[in-house]
Amino acid sequence: MNTLFTQGPLIGPRLVLVVLLSGVLVGSDLYLPYGDRVRSWLMTGLTPVYWLGHAPDRFLDWMGELTTSRSELLQENEALESRLLVLERRAQRYTALAAENARLRELLNASEQLDDRVLVADVIGVTPDPLTHEIILNKGESDGLSKGQAVLDAQGLMGQIVHTSAHASRAILISDNSHAVPVEVNRNGLRAIMFGTGEHDRMELAHVPDTADIEVGDLLVSSGLGGRFPQGYPVARINSIKHDPGEPFARVEARPMARLNSSSQVLVVFSGGSISGGDTPSPATGEED
Repeated sequence: MNTLFTQGPLIGPRLVLVVLLSGVLVGSDLYLPYGDRVRSWLMTGLTPVYWLGHAPDRFLDWMGELTTSRSELLQENEALESRLLVLERRAQRYTALAAENARLRELLNASEQLDDRVLVADVIGVTPDPLTHEIILNKGESDGLSKGQAVLDAQGLMGQIVHTSAHASRAILISDNSHAVPVEVNRNGLRAIMFGTGEHDRMELAHVPDTADIEVGDLLVSSGLGGRFPQGYPVARINSIKHDPGEPFARVEARPMARLNSSSQVLVVFSGGSISGGDTPSPATGEED
């Protein structure tokens, strides 16, 4: 690289060569069917790099645990944390089901939606691009993960899987400015579309009528429309409503329920209660039937 950009009489042709090479690579990625396969190979190869990036933290934790009984305490702690995530996920769904029951929906049909299988995964990295809100998980195709699965933490919906490799996957967060989630007001069932703004603590609702029955503090849950996200998971809470005179729509902002920039463990949802591929999770990493 040092010799490629050395100042001299040939700097012009070298720059043109680099630009042409970049154009060829971009065009190949867009129009040739090998882009996803190459990215999958690269993600598989970079998985050890993500693990090595977390090695210092893991080493410090290990040094702190030398003074305790590692043989029993670590095993018990991991099992309790995984079980706590599963139980908190169930509590989220019961909140939405209680609102549905208050609106005279069929309780039996709603109860069946609580049987979603989940898999506990660790966040092992984040994308370095500040304009893209994505995280890297330590579970992949060998664990049954596939594109489009919902991802949440103990507080609410975080995003969805957008790419998988053999032993890792990448998920986009709901705060990404290219992401949208169909939601409904838990209090009255009012439907809306919530968009990411590129900020971890601020979301926006699109095209909410100025006369809509929506209040500050209302809980927004996933509506299930579109089939991408399961119904009834907490997504955000309304924290600002502005009415501009003469405008047909109100400006509504919400704060995500999930800890988008701090959660270290997440749940990947298998809608329909079955895992396609891979082994069935053990009680310590997934929900039992």
